[in-house]
Amino acid sequence: MRVLVMVLTAAAAIAQQAPVTNAKLETQALSGSLAAALRSAGSGSGARWVGYVVPAVEGAGSSCCWDSRYGQGCHLEPVTRPGTAGGRQTVQLEGEQYTTVLFRYENGQLSKLRGFSGDCNLDAGGLPFVVLTGVRASESAEMLAGYVTPQAFQTRATDKIAEGALQALARHRDPVADRALERFVEPSQPENLRSKVVFWLGSTRGKRGLEMLNRLAAQDPSDRVREQVAFGYSSSREPDAMTALINMAKSDRSPRVRGQALFWMAQKAGDKVAAMIIDAIRDDPETEVKKKAVFALSQLPADQGVPRLIEVARTNRNPEVRKQAMFWLGQSKDKRAVDFFEAVLTK
Repeated sequence: MRVLVMVLTAAAAIAQQAPVTNAKLETQALSGSLAAALRSAGSGSGARWVGYVVPAVEGAGSSCCWDSRYGQGCHLEPVTRPGTAGGRQTVQLEGEQYTTVLFRYENGQLSKLRGFSGDCNLDAGGLPFVVLTGVRASESAEMLAGYVTPQAFQTRATDKIAEGALQALARHRDPVADRALERFVEPSQPENLRSKVVFWLGSTRGKRGLEMLNRLAAQDPSDRVREQVAFGYSSSREPDAMTALINMAKSDRSPRVRGQALFWMAQKAGDKVAAMIIDAIRDDPETEVKKKAVFALSQLPADQGVPRLIEVARTNRNPEVRKQAMFWLGQSKDKRAVDFFEAVLTK
């Protein structure tokens, strides 16, 4: 028989709710260290989940899954046949102010580590599910940071547990998380780790994250990391992030990074951004950056991008740039592009 449960935990006298469905539930108050409690709760044969709830950093946003049948929620285990997920109940939660941190154990060995926002309903697939109460965010952040080792990020084939720990850590509302993330973007850390952290700095860490991105944009020696900084800027909700992205598109020492910044500017769109892209096509000394800028125009809404592409194709003095503009006009299938090509071909 499927069990629908709602878990209410408490920490630091704040009510915290973690919605879980389809689980064999057990609740344990934390005594001793968090790491020891997790090992104990995860021991035994078979698979099980162990989790807890901690405050999320302000502005971290939603981190969940979308199911076409059930709306917002995550299946923690594979769904083997239609209709196995059971019913759903609407629960008024603290929402994005909290982060649920989950550990999956298989025969006593950790096999998965994941973090979700507090608005995410979790389907445990009928497995045992132990909820730890009274977990402090600082202890959780310190423990998660221990999984994020340089060795786990030496190559792009990242250790999934380490990556899950980094994601969950980035959502923590605690100074320990900020200090750990600052340590992970030091120049001595692997390029792959720095690149991964950059995304979370932009998407979850607010003003403090933007400050770290600005330092990386100015100081990180890796073009690849600074390309990711451009992405971080584009995902930030801070009002100064767009200005920083525009400055990167204008002045980064690498043509590759400038081009990537232009691409993310286009994703944000708007007249101001379009004007900056046009400036890059006109003023940047590198043809490859100009071509990237043309591609960025193609990513703008049609009413903004197509007329500007036509203007570039008509007037730019660089034949490579004109050719690129014509290519993207051809891809647009816009009537204005058809009219432009007809005029060119029937002169």
